[in-house]
Amino acid sequence: MSQPMNDDVVLRVDDLSIVYQTKRGNVQATTNISFDLKRGQAMALIGESGSGKTTVSLSLIRKLPKNALITQGQVLYQRDGNVRDVLKLSKRELREFRWKDCAMVFQGSQNAFNPVLKIRTQFEDTARAHGWTDKNAVRERALELLRLVRLDPERVYEAYPHELSGGMKQRTLLALGVLLNPQVVILDEPTTALDILTQRAIIDVLNEMQQRLNFSIIFISHDLSLAAEMADVVATVYAGEIVEIGPVNDMFYDPQHPYTHGLLTSVPKLDHEQDFVSSIAGAPPNLISPPSGCKFHPRCPYATDKCSEDDPTLTGEKPDHLAACWNKDALLEAREEIARKELAQ
Repeated sequence: MSQPMNDDVVLRVDDLSIVYQTKRGNVQATTNISFDLKRGQAMALIGESGSGKTTVSLSLIRKLPKNALITQGQVLYQRDGNVRDVLKLSKRELREFRWKDCAMVFQGSQNAFNPVLKIRTQFEDTARAHGWTDKNAVRERALELLRLVRLDPERVYEAYPHELSGGMKQRTLLALGVLLNPQVVILDEPTTALDILTQRAIIDVLNEMQQRLNFSIIFISHDLSLAAEMADVVATVYAGEIVEIGPVNDMFYDPQHPYTHGLLTSVPKLDHEQDFVSSIAGAPPNLISPPSGCKFHPRCPYATDKCSEDDPTLTGEKPDHLAACWNKDALLEAREEIARKELAQ
């Protein structure tokens, strides 16, 4: 991704590699992660636990653990035609960047708020940390956002966190995240630990907020249905690498990587028999000593000798749908066979 950034790109991650330094050795958490996030776009990072999704998101705001080391790459952020490398920002610039340019809503709203401070105080503290000292203006902005997330703004603004339900806390956290009008909002499992009706409400609120405020979203999720509904672009992450990336419809209806296909077939469908649900064999690799070639080859049913020897690069017939796989034809044949079985039911 060495070409110049287009005006509609707000964030570019370019060849980002990160290791965690441990007593047992260096854990290769991410390898050559690259993608563009456009203005108003929603991107989903999907994959198993430990695949590197959260590491990628934390690197975007430089909140990685102390034992993490970025060995190469750039995180380029663009606003009003000005491009900056987030990895080179000073402490003062980074403090300004967080929340004002890029906000992250962490997993677990139950632990996100200080339990002894009113919601009002936590909105005011966030605003004051970024130079916004007019409490009346902060209040007006906060009430507007709380109304946008479908809460009773007056009540919630003066409430303590324990007076709010889990779903109310999550929506309040979303409102707090966009208080300073960031261009990018990172969401880590935004519907975790919520019941299905509350999840539906959160999705509706997020869609409405994005349409009204026009921010870009990067969200991490194990919930493929959430990715299908909210994302414009989906990136499949396996063993610290993006193994497939493309528009959401292409990813769900025409997956080009066996791992993406395995994730999709492991989810039951309402219109098919349970026979078509399968799990991915094996377990994710040890990232201290990862396998040679394609990291997925020990678990892949279509692997050949070439897969264990050479690491594939992201390629594709469509410029916006890329997959790192040597055996796309074998996967296509398998998908066609599954389709024939489904039609025969």
